[in-house]
Amino acid sequence: MKTHMLTMICCAAIAVLTGSESSAQSFHVTRITVEPGEYWWGGAVGLGSKMPYVQPLREYDLATQNSNNQVAPLLLSSKGRYAWSDYPFSFSVEERAIVIRSPHEEVAVRHPGKTLREAYLAASAAHFPPTGALPDTLFFTMPQYNTWIELIYNQNQDDILRYARDIIDRGFPPGVLMIDDNWQKYYGNFEFKPDRFSNPKGMVDTLHALGFKVMLWLCPFVSPDSPEYRLLSAKGFLVKQRGRNVPAVIPWWNGQSACFDLTNPDAAEYLIAELTRLQTEYGVDGFKFDAGDNSFYPTARVEGYAKDALSVDHTLAWTKIGLSFTFNEFRAAWKMGGEALVQRLGDKSYSWTAGVQLLIPDMTAAGLLGHAYTCPDMIGGGQYGSFIHQDLSTFDQTLFIRSAQVHALMPMMQFSVSPWRILSRENVEIVRRAARLHEEMGGYILDCARSSSRTGEPIVRHMEYAFPGEGFATCHDQFMLGERYMVAPVVTKENRRTVKFPRGKWRDERGKIYRGGKTETIDVPLDRLPYFEKL
Repeated sequence: MKTHMLTMICCAAIAVLTGSESSAQSFHVTRITVEPGEYWWGGAVGLGSKMPYVQPLREYDLATQNSNNQVAPLLLSSKGRYAWSDYPFSFSVEERAIVIRSPHEEVAVRHPGKTLREAYLAASAAHFPPTGALPDTLFFTMPQYNTWIELIYNQNQDDILRYARDIIDRGFPPGVLMIDDNWQKYYGNFEFKPDRFSNPKGMVDTLHALGFKVMLWLCPFVSPDSPEYRLLSAKGFLVKQRGRNVPAVIPWWNGQSACFDLTNPDAAEYLIAELTRLQTEYGVDGFKFDAGDNSFYPTARVEGYAKDALSVDHTLAWTKIGLSFTFNEFRAAWKMGGEALVQRLGDKSYSWTAGVQLLIPDMTAAGLLGHAYTCPDMIGGGQYGSFIHQDLSTFDQTLFIRSAQVHALMPMMQFSVSPWRILSRENVEIVRRAARLHEEMGGYILDCARSSSRTGEPIVRHMEYAFPGEGFATCHDQFMLGERYMVAPVVTKENRRTVKFPRGKWRDERGKIYRGGKTETIDVPLDRLPYFEKL
């Protein structure tokens, strides 16, 4: 996704035109009284920094909002309770209560355990059990690279190959390389722009020879007045205006377009066949599936082949396309926890408070909604304007380094801006070491992913999930990587931080032993990422 601001503008425009998805309907209301010492998580990954919900929250509608990320009809409690619905609901947080409103059904609150982990595992088993399948293992063992920030809408063969060779020449390990928006002739067409790609098959072959797997950016939109639009319209493969047998024109961040109606099984089959042809003809390995946000499909204005399809059903149908490809990535999703899909956090700002400090709470929120295979945005954030014509004398290089260190011990890490373009030589070396650390830990991370595919447990775990009742419910700057490692990166400008240790013994990356049950203040120079092995 290009910018969070543009998405917010599109969502706001749709909201003004359509109002709430269910504004004229009656509601079932469930009021959950929050017990003393009880904390709640869930609903939307993009609300991670507000979790647990200890402050009031205005009503949030899972049918029309997604905060640029994944949503699911699930709320989880540190006291072992959870609420689930098969349908989108709205929820708000009051001083001592969570209020759920649903136009579809009364949302039940279940009490299967005593802890956050027990609530999550019960919900996972009942509603989104793990499938045993994984996305391609390369996602977990090597860094990823995305051409967006370096090339923006000028995706072209020469610069893509230059970007890839620079990665290798600068000593960074090859991995997945994603070619972003504007490689294709227009939306709905799946051919490379001939004026920018003289030999796309040769380009992909060269990238493979350099050690990369190649993915292409996609969206569900179709440019109006194109041959593909006319073909798809005639087949009934486009989302329609409600009550009219004509394709809907949907506003999104790149203008206004028609849209695939993937609630139609034949349309889904057609799209999968087109993408499979791309793989056969050009050798690409998979696809970055962007857009698909629930806000693009207000049921007051659009309808699908499935006449009772809700906004989130269109999101769900788009996400299911990814199951046909082991190399996939999504930023917006509805449910689909436990599936072999790569999810990515929405684009963050180049900021401490609106960027780096959101990564850990959003990632732990993703895990609690069933999305174990998640990537924490692009390093430094996906807002390309932060990286244009930077003056190294004023650019905050520290923030980029700390962002890379947060990524290093996540399930995945993704570069877009070239570190060597914006950092000093010394700081490039620090970031390169973070990438190499991810590579070194790749075997362990992959083991965590394989375990998650069997058990459903998150890879990135909230501290309260791992250590219930030890005072970690509101911890936003530490996390567990699987069962073995506690990671405590620096997410502020200071080169110091406090670390709260759970019970037991912990050994840091330098070999020092810490006794648990205490809080320690440690020095963290710029080239250090503190993490601790559970002994």
